[in-house]
Amino acid sequence: MVPDVSTGSRTRGLLSYLFGPGRRDEHIDPHIVAAFAMPGLPDPGRAPLDQHHQLLDQLADYLDQPVRAREARLGKSVPQHVWHCPVRTAPGDRYLTDAEWAEVARRVVHATGIAPDGDDHGCRWIAVRHAEDHIHIMATTVREDGRRPRNKRDGQRAQAECRKIEKELGLRQLNPGDGTAAPRPTSAEQAKAQRAGHRQTAKQWLQEQAQAVAATSRNEQEYFSTLAALGIHIRYRIGPETGDVLGYSLARPGDLNAQGEPVHFGGSTLAPDLSINRLRERFTTQPTAPTPRTIEPDRWRQADTALRDTVRFAFPSQHHTDEEVDSEPDSVVQAQTAAFGELLHTVALTAPTHVRSELRSAATAFNRANRSRIRAEHQQAAALRTAAKELLYTGGSGRDGAAAALLSTAVFVLVAIAHWHQGRGHQQQAAAAQQALVHLRTAYRQAAEPVITDLTRRTPTPKTTDRYAAQVHAAVPDHAERILADPSWPALATALAQAETSGQPPHRALAEAARERELTTADRPAEVLLWRLRNATADRASQRAHTARTRTGSRPTAPASTAPAAPTGHRPAQDPTRHR
Repeated sequence: MVPDVSTGSRTRGLLSYLFGPGRRDEHIDPHIVAAFAMPGLPDPGRAPLDQHHQLLDQLADYLDQPVRAREARLGKSVPQHVWHCPVRTAPGDRYLTDAEWAEVARRVVHATGIAPDGDDHGCRWIAVRHAEDHIHIMATTVREDGRRPRNKRDGQRAQAECRKIEKELGLRQLNPGDGTAAPRPTSAEQAKAQRAGHRQTAKQWLQEQAQAVAATSRNEQEYFSTLAALGIHIRYRIGPETGDVLGYSLARPGDLNAQGEPVHFGGSTLAPDLSINRLRERFTTQPTAPTPRTIEPDRWRQADTALRDTVRFAFPSQHHTDEEVDSEPDSVVQAQTAAFGELLHTVALTAPTHVRSELRSAATAFNRANRSRIRAEHQQAAALRTAAKELLYTGGSGRDGAAAALLSTAVFVLVAIAHWHQGRGHQQQAAAAQQALVHLRTAYRQAAEPVITDLTRRTPTPKTTDRYAAQVHAAVPDHAERILADPSWPALATALAQAETSGQPPHRALAEAARERELTTADRPAEVLLWRLRNATADRASQRAHTARTRTGSRPTAPASTAPAAPTGHRPAQDPTRHR
């Protein structure tokens, strides 16, 4: 059950909408299901058509009487005196009766302080139902005694009351809010987007663009330059004395108000972690350029290693199942979670083309899982954040299976993050992580299947495969039966052959791969071992190449940068802090 509190200043205008046909003729049988104590209250929804407008005028005048009295006494208008709270059941819930909706309305106005039970001087209000799944509660926020109501934090109070009502009425239990979610778009913003033919409101579109740009930017200048290159209009809030940038707001290209001016949304209005201060906290730990190396790394394996370290240190309870281990402080885990979100965005830009759509969806869904009331110690996640940024400069797209290996580890990390949020009561973040997990698993399968199919085609002879099966029983006895029953076992046998060719005994390779992380929770243990073996084999090959170059005194040349370029046709914005 979802309440959505807002305020306005036009009583008659809101009544016209509530009792009208709707923007798409979707309002059916609008009528009052509950109201403040007033005998003979006119119901425009049940009146003859020729009396409709007259009754709307009468109802608006009656609801506004305390407001007019206060204005006459004080000699000034009452600002934003119209209180509006639609309450909607979740998809799949049963339809409530009028009597049930009436009780919902009374409990909401009581919980929010609009009209407390037993208070004869509360605000005047009505509840209108014009659809099966929701009502609209409307009130004028001047009490009968002339005072304003005590309705501070009315949105949170309405949410809390709806959680109780859901349980009592047997409705779907929604996740409680914690004040960290991005503000919901208003009905006016949604209607404007529909008129313009946009799938998202301007606020939603800007939030997604800004989140993705922040994840791939190394500093504040790059963040704003990339936004400008996307055609997004930027307005800075400059300190009058220091000339420093104190804040910023963004406007979607072509989104104009009635005066033809861009409609701006502040960074913190788009999402709490997009405020200028939160962004600066992240950027202070960013690499300024690809790290110089004496050996050019495979940045996919480098990111995979950083992810595996994240599991080992930030989520030790997920790494070990047979012993008690100390967990990192929540501030460190929150930092690793934020860096993981950035990794999802960079992988979505650099992974093989056919998996990018699902990865973008995973990154967008995970944005919500990133935000909680725990303040992140971003410097504790510098290694993962650096690895994520350096993926933007990789020369390839992981076509040899490196991307699939990284995504395999990412799935495990995302499961650990969801478990961590769930254990701390972060219901909305846990739900967002689970939503992202659906997309990430799909992307992993899309990346992994071609590699596994190719390895399966190259399975060793039955005799060699049987020898490797015996090695599995010897090295991983507790999981041997599950590994050999895994559909990916033939591909793992190929990986064992490759490891043996590189000089690694199969028994030792299996034992080391199994020790890296527990296998109990793995749905496909052979597949998990497959990626670990391939990474280890590739690492040894890289080290041998490095050793050979060192002996001959040659040094590899740095590859050309393949970081995503800004779209053409836009001039990058200047650094707003450069000229002061």
